[in-house]
Amino acid sequence: MRVLSGARWRESAAAHRARLDDLVGPYLERRAQGSSHPVIDFLFTYYGHKPAQLRRWHPGYGIGMADAAEYRDARGYHHVVTDSGASGFCTADPAYLDKRRDTVAFVAELLRATASRPAHLSCFGLHEWAMVYRTDDIRHQRVPLRLGRAGTDGVLDSMSLRCTHFDAYRFFTPDAVGRNAEPLTRADQLRREQPGCLHANMDLYKWGFKLVPLISSELLLDCFELACAARELDMRASPYDLSGLGYQPVRIETPSGRAEYVRAQAELAERAAGLRRVFLGACDELLSEHPDSATLGTGPTQSR
Repeated sequence: MRVLSGARWRESAAAHRARLDDLVGPYLERRAQGSSHPVIDFLFTYYGHKPAQLRRWHPGYGIGMADAAEYRDARGYHHVVTDSGASGFCTADPAYLDKRRDTVAFVAELLRATASRPAHLSCFGLHEWAMVYRTDDIRHQRVPLRLGRAGTDGVLDSMSLRCTHFDAYRFFTPDAVGRNAEPLTRADQLRREQPGCLHANMDLYKWGFKLVPLISSELLLDCFELACAARELDMRASPYDLSGLGYQPVRIETPSGRAEYVRAQAELAERAAGLRRVFLGACDELLSEHPDSATLGTGPTQSR
């Protein structure tokens, strides 16, 4: 067990909050004014992990924090009193890991299966177009369609729909569902997920916050930063006109726009591959912990 001094972990926590504020400043500013943001809001409304939750720093499993009374009642933590009679420290609870072991195992299986496949880079972000295909029920009512109603439908009519991500597919309109290359189900997720998919790569953030505080906030924020970049490409390639918010469109209805999308998608896939390896390593380490490790930290400790 490695125990961080109060000064050391608070310094890391402050750096974490500063980095997060740089990433979500526009979102927080607009929210304070009562305005919505069709690009950034998704990362908090759909995924359901609030900015305040993301701001809280976690060192990860196996690392303690001295002088951390505010973590004593935090979910997933426990307070350890050392044999030396010192005031003790807070750390992620082995009992919580045991409780979440099935989730850790599922995430590891999904990440490993995804990483084992080649990246498919020919979807061109058409999942967003499929969500508004031949319907007037549009999610972002305050943002106009860049090509209008008929032009938007025409793009999807002229191209193949090759979505592999169930959580995007389940929002397709009824007319779009039948146009996908293959039907998708939740049960097929382990078999279908592939590393070129923008949403599969955004979901690294989702799996990260589901495992907090067992994984570090550094890894979680790396995944969130990737999700921000993927969401931006997702919406720039969407049928919506977001130029008023400073997002220039990736015109996937043109050959040059499709080439631009593939280049950006490949760069994100490469970033995601590195994070997926780190995340999978963290999951494997957690799964290697013995269920009887509830006495973790009751012996001598080291501070830094």
